[in-house]
Amino acid sequence: MDKNYFESGLKFYRAKRYKNALDEFLLVTEDPSENSDLSYYLGLCYANLEKYEDALVFLEQVVTSHTDILIIYQARLLLSYIYTITRRYKLAEFELDELVKVGFESAQVYSILSYVSYAQKNTDRSLEFLEKALDLEPENPNLLNSRGYIGAETGGDIEDALTYCKKAVRMKNDHPAYLDSLGWAYYKAGRLEEAKVYLKRAYALASNNKIIAHHLKIVIEHNS
Repeated sequence: MDKNYFESGLKFYRAKRYKNALDEFLLVTEDPSENSDLSYYLGLCYANLEKYEDALVFLEQVVTSHTDILIIYQARLLLSYIYTITRRYKLAEFELDELVKVGFESAQVYSILSYVSYAQKNTDRSLEFLEKALDLEPENPNLLNSRGYIGAETGGDIEDALTYCKKAVRMKNDHPAYLDSLGWAYYKAGRLEEAKVYLKRAYALASNNKIIAHHLKIVIEHNS
């Protein structure tokens, strides 16, 4: 019967019906601490339902007990994401460093490490991780945008920052975050008219975004 509950849970999970999947997995009587596959799917369900504290309990069990290295990789990556969005940056950093240590280097890992470093105001390290990510995926618009924005925000080579931002916008010219970064880079370069053009476009696409609204307000006030 437990196997039926587990198989039913898998079907619901694959259909992205996470609440139904969780209900089925919870009917399995086996202790999750003794069944790392069950722990893994419980952790995934809780994470998808944004019940992050519950997800952490099971995902931590996975990284200490599972034998499948790819599942451990996925669990650590999800742990790092949860720790990042809940602002436990040192714990996120630990999970990501563990991945790098065993050779799981990817643009995604380095991108999250960059964000975690930036959140802790270590901009030099943040830029180092972005460069490593871009070495692996040089045409990734998210990475290009991040590299340009951080470069502009931290007073680096502004022309270099503009180059990264422009490339991201060329690849996705209707992405509000990319338009915002380019507008902000133009502002940092003292090119206010161009800054206003791109920030207005960003705001038109995402008027509820507080960062974009703040950037546009600064530029308009500076330009008046």
